[in-house]
Amino acid sequence: MRLARNTLRTSAVGAVSAALIAGTVIGLAPAAQAADPAVRYVDITGDGGTVLKANVVTPAGADGGRRYPLIVLPTSWGLPQIEYLAQARKLADAGYIVLTYNVRGFWQSGGQIEVAGPPDWADASKVIDWALANTPADAGRIGMAGVSYGAGISLLAAEHDKRIKVVAALSGWADLIDSIYSGRTQHLQAAALLDGVGAVVGRESPEVRQVFDEFYSSDLSHEQDIEAWGKKRSPETYVDELNKNHTAVMLANAWGDSIFPPNQYADFYEQLTGPKRLEFRSGDHATAELTGLFGLPNDVWTDTVQWFDHYLRGQDNGIDREQPVELKSRDGGGYESYPDWKAVGATRRKFALQGTTTIHANVDSGADGGVVFLSSILDQIAQLPPMAEIPLLPRRWAAVWKSEKYGTAQLVRGTPKFHTTLTPTKESGTLVAYLYDVGPLGLGKLVSHAPYTWHGRTPGESFDVDLDLFSTAYDVPAGHRLALVVDTVDPLYIEHNPSGAQLTFSSPADDPSYVSVPLREQ
Repeated sequence: MRLARNTLRTSAVGAVSAALIAGTVIGLAPAAQAADPAVRYVDITGDGGTVLKANVVTPAGADGGRRYPLIVLPTSWGLPQIEYLAQARKLADAGYIVLTYNVRGFWQSGGQIEVAGPPDWADASKVIDWALANTPADAGRIGMAGVSYGAGISLLAAEHDKRIKVVAALSGWADLIDSIYSGRTQHLQAAALLDGVGAVVGRESPEVRQVFDEFYSSDLSHEQDIEAWGKKRSPETYVDELNKNHTAVMLANAWGDSIFPPNQYADFYEQLTGPKRLEFRSGDHATAELTGLFGLPNDVWTDTVQWFDHYLRGQDNGIDREQPVELKSRDGGGYESYPDWKAVGATRRKFALQGTTTIHANVDSGADGGVVFLSSILDQIAQLPPMAEIPLLPRRWAAVWKSEKYGTAQLVRGTPKFHTTLTPTKESGTLVAYLYDVGPLGLGKLVSHAPYTWHGRTPGESFDVDLDLFSTAYDVPAGHRLALVVDTVDPLYIEHNPSGAQLTFSSPADDPSYVSVPLREQ
């Protein structure tokens, strides 16, 4: 098993990662060639003397006689500093000093990959120091933004540097452990993809290499160390600092983000007390923002600029008066606005999971969450999520329950919840719950899913399972049903089922099993 995981990490994922990076760099190269005299390539000394490669983009005709708001953009995981050049030039045209820099450990920047650790926060502050000393940037009007890795670093930097007044965190994370280790289950493909990219274009620190190896090993003796490592790198840990500083925070993500699922952003948003905004759209990790990196029209970047225009430049553009939670269904259509996350799917409808069902572990039933990146991109572009023929799923390895046929469309919005009573035959195990939209011919389209792992249980003794599936927005057509499918193997995750394990799901009269589906009222 360990050899197979390492093979995946170093071969297939490495090849995919290299292709993705090469394609992005080639696509962005014309922007670099088109750079005008307002773009400067500079070296900045970061924390501990580490040299960071950076671009500075200034408004045409800028000089020391006028001060401009500053926006700092740290790069995404594995991408070079030209990543944001198209957006940086647009922002400079709008009156900003923009400084984009390649984070430590990647490409030509020095140092080693720290996965948004303290050296990365300190680097951001050093970059701000440099900008204030070497450009006509206004020390009272500083913002940060980024995609993916740059989003996480931006939030963490704002929590540790009070000079940062505004943040736009796009496709990032709030809880690193809940992102790649939710339900105590290792997200294998997501972690392997990050690891593969780091190996191709970066230099992992010994600590990071150790964390990845311990993550793959499934050795429970390392679990607390990994969780402590992740907590230090989670913006949620320091959210009180954002609230104390009244930082204006915009969060945007995709429903199908296979690196940083949307639940943790929604939870983080609810903890913020200052100016805030939350946006969700269809797609996978960073795909919603991608066209904007090429300078093309893009809703995420349009809202990001308006966020900075209002909170850094004082423009009365109305973004502060809009309802702060905005989302789009995966099925298309216009934007929906809500006063807060709790209002999304405020109405809930349950369907019962009746009877007693036993399944055998260690075999993939055919129900699964798809392939990292590919599946959610297909859903975004062609509305083709992972599918399964529900009547054909082998009941030896998959438990299946169906709702009644719905007479009207069911607009699923928010976080579906799964509750059941489980009796395992072994002390540890993994299950994966899938919620499907099932048409008249039995074809199921994946609405949401989530993994769940347990350890240290007494074989033969039952316990309750309460599992939040990944948040989503999906329209179930009239005449369709919802189905919950549970099995024990999914290629996205590392499973912990001993050989010969069986799982029995029951629904006691005093504690019935159910799926609770959040709905938008029509």
